[in-house]
Amino acid sequence: MTARSSTIRVWAPLASRVDVLVNPVEGRGEPTSAAHRHAMTGEDGGWWSWNRTGSGTLDYSFCLDGGDPRPDPRSAWLPHGVHGSSRTFDADAHPWRDGDWRGTRDGRGALGGVVYELHVGTFTPEGTLDAAIGHLSHLVDLGVDVVEVMPLAAFGGTHGWGYDGVAPYAVQQAYGGPAAFQRFVDACHAKGLGVCLDVVYNHLGPTGNYLAEFGPYFTTTHTTPWGPAVNLDAEGSHEVRRWVIDNALRWFRDFHVDALRLDAVHELRDESEPHLLAQLSDETASLATELGRPLDLIAESDLNDAVIVTPTAEGGRGMTAQWDDDIHHALHVALTGETQGYYADFAGGTEAWPQGGPISVLAKTLSDAFLHDGRMSTFRGTVWGARVDQQARSGHQFLAYLQTHDQVGNRATGDRISDQISPGQQAVGAALYLLSPFTAMVFMGEEWRASTPFAFFTSFEEDWLADAVRSGRRAEFAAHGWNEADVPDPQDPATRAHSVLDWSEPSAPGHNEMLHFYRELIKVRRTQPDVASGDLRATAVTFDEAAKWMIMSRGAVHVVANLAGRSQVVPFTGEVEHVLASWGRAPIVDGHGVRLDGHDVAVLRTTTI
Repeated sequence: MTARSSTIRVWAPLASRVDVLVNPVEGRGEPTSAAHRHAMTGEDGGWWSWNRTGSGTLDYSFCLDGGDPRPDPRSAWLPHGVHGSSRTFDADAHPWRDGDWRGTRDGRGALGGVVYELHVGTFTPEGTLDAAIGHLSHLVDLGVDVVEVMPLAAFGGTHGWGYDGVAPYAVQQAYGGPAAFQRFVDACHAKGLGVCLDVVYNHLGPTGNYLAEFGPYFTTTHTTPWGPAVNLDAEGSHEVRRWVIDNALRWFRDFHVDALRLDAVHELRDESEPHLLAQLSDETASLATELGRPLDLIAESDLNDAVIVTPTAEGGRGMTAQWDDDIHHALHVALTGETQGYYADFAGGTEAWPQGGPISVLAKTLSDAFLHDGRMSTFRGTVWGARVDQQARSGHQFLAYLQTHDQVGNRATGDRISDQISPGQQAVGAALYLLSPFTAMVFMGEEWRASTPFAFFTSFEEDWLADAVRSGRRAEFAAHGWNEADVPDPQDPATRAHSVLDWSEPSAPGHNEMLHFYRELIKVRRTQPDVASGDLRATAVTFDEAAKWMIMSRGAVHVVANLAGRSQVVPFTGEVEHVLASWGRAPIVDGHGVRLDGHDVAVLRTTTI
């Protein structure tokens, strides 16, 4: 409910009586007196309403059949936490300054741009949206197009990743609440930055989740890693689907967000037609036309199937783009040598890729988007994925990255790839993915080789839940050979504190060199038409597995990489017109090729006839 609305409504088809407890809020935001109880009127379809008198901000909650007060399933604001009452929020009150905003990349949308993933709670010591505004100039200087914000949905406690949110319509109070998010988006647009919000529709967290008391929000028809699935195709699913889709459209409309990143869409179990994602895609497209700016949907999908990004008119799910973990895994294995768990296939020599090693796997992912594209996945124990039609699909529809919150934070200690590889190796990895035919994504701090980890942390107030998370985390990694004492306690405030970025590092020796290189690479991406292209057919990769070198050619631009720890001449033919970027000393180019130091990379432009 908004502060301007005269009616409070709630969907509660399982209740025979619903009361609303209301309390006016004045001054410094505290309720003025004890809450007043009012009986709500039943409506068709399981809805209940109460027409308020007067105006102004209210705290309110619902009592179902005489039960305990519960917050609104569509609450926009939870200033008292996930167990407290909801508060009305007037989304129209913010004085927007982005009237001339045409959308991300001047109306071209997110595809082909540079995305920057950040976590509000560790981006700054303050851990707020307002504090994050103070560092937007850094992102502009880096060359970022879209700021992807990890989930803001209200969750139990004050610190967490956000994937255990229980109130998708609310903005976590510790981050500043909904008004702060509007200020953040407005500030991003003022600097030419689009905003992508990470949203979670496949499950809710373990504390403060009262949805099942209101109606059939979950179903046992399908199960997920978190238990019963969100009800998208069983009895009562129509209103649940609207609860999801209305939420997505609200971020676009009321908060001026430019894109949504949808968490683990393969866990959105829906056997009906149209699929929820297709319906969301079509309704988002209609809203984009109404608003006059592009609105993007970026999916996280484990399916390795381009049906996710195939238009709905062609029978697909209609997402704008999807994350591509295969590219990450191939880069990670080629650079670090790690081969445990799901990394095994990316080292080659398995049923998935018997004919080559990690560099050949990397070459395949840079050319074809997926390794598992109808091949055996030994980790999954089955054939997985489908080949990408390079004529029908653009590389820009897949996001490539060297790090993400998952790939860093789900390690035992939250250590970054920069803790395992040399600066030169990171430079090689950065050049390959930032100049690839894919949409690129940088994880916060990666660009300056941040020394701070990004560990998994929580701040649950319930002792039983805190103990379960703590013991579960340590047991999980103990099974993989870790000493339990070395696994950070997620509930210890120090775990979060140690994960906060150190903003003195970008200008410090050992960090500013990497930052400068990332800026140069992104400049190449923006200024070289061959690199800006998403045509997968126009990308050629040559390599020598034994000598450990690779050349990724994008038209007249060539990324020449030496993955070996020794200096060597990488065979290269072509008249070099300009060295666009290089990590180490200037490369020596002669008739034999390009001489590079160990763990070195150069970006060359050749003359065209």
